[in-house]
Amino acid sequence: MAANTFGEHFRVTTFGESHGPAIGGVIDGCPAGLRLDVAAVQSALDRRRPGQSALTTARKESDRVEFLSGLYEGQTTGTPLAFLLRNEDARPQDYDAMKSAYRPSHADFTYDARYGLRDPRGGGRASARETACRVVAGAVAEQLLAHLPVRITAYVERVAAVALNAPPRLYERTAVDATPVRCPDEDVAAQMNAAILEAARQGDSLGGAVVVVAEGVPAGWGSPVFDKLQAQLAAALWSLPAVKFMEIGSGMDGTFATGSAHNDAFTTDSSGQITTASNRSGGIQGGISNGMPIVIRLGFKPTATIQHPQQSVTPAGEATVLEAKGRHDPCVLPRAVPIVEAMVALTLVDAWLAPPARLDQLRR
Repeated sequence: MAANTFGEHFRVTTFGESHGPAIGGVIDGCPAGLRLDVAAVQSALDRRRPGQSALTTARKESDRVEFLSGLYEGQTTGTPLAFLLRNEDARPQDYDAMKSAYRPSHADFTYDARYGLRDPRGGGRASARETACRVVAGAVAEQLLAHLPVRITAYVERVAAVALNAPPRLYERTAVDATPVRCPDEDVAAQMNAAILEAARQGDSLGGAVVVVAEGVPAGWGSPVFDKLQAQLAAALWSLPAVKFMEIGSGMDGTFATGSAHNDAFTTDSSGQITTASNRSGGIQGGISNGMPIVIRLGFKPTATIQHPQQSVTPAGEATVLEAKGRHDPCVLPRAVPIVEAMVALTLVDAWLAPPARLDQLRR
């Protein structure tokens, strides 16, 4: 199975399965000399960790990160950073029934179609458990970006029909994390919490949307044509489990506007820097960052594993009724927030480290 590596200049390879002994990864291309705050990496993992509230899976994983290489006296050496997360609460027996039936809207059937075999234990490599490795790598990337400084924050904007009706902006993470659902408005968050708990009580699940904003990204990141910055962000974010749509800037709403109403007029700020009067482009024009905040909305489907009997078939095509077991989030959104931030950070640090081909800079 190929395609387990993301990035070109800051490359991340992940490994491991949901119910194997461990998961982990290797980061290649991290510059030497970064004084890595391992506690901050652990803090990022704790935000994604299962079992943190009634809104999440009951699986208990401490997710203590172990760095195996690439660090000396607290600093990165420029060699590969290898890390490990041990699975402490695996229950592969919960998935015995999945060996003989395909779970609706999971990767069971498609993995069989692609590879001819699969790991049924929690979805194996297709499990969202793999995203813990992305959070580790993203936390390292964020520490590099902080030197610019670039700030990235995501939050839950909508759960099912309960929505935060406010323009996207960069919230402090303390405000986002103040509620279990990770919506920065306490009243709306309470409604979201209630909706998720009711769905869980009924053995069902809910989807919704996450907004992520990156501020401080300089103008000039990204490449034209096939490697546009939004294309790289799309590759990163669409690689996450359960993603159903992605919008940048005005998104779908922008398609209903006229050009005169939608265009971002250029102006200068108080320091004389070129900027735009509005940000319907979402910080990217022509596939290259323009210095304005990058604004993305990402939609997630309801969790596919529900506590209802569902129609399915066996690998031989025989009809069967599947009653799924295991421990799953009734809504992926609260734990998706740090994962979305991680993938944006990985994309942006890769764009930052890409060498520019500008003669005027070479002559300075």
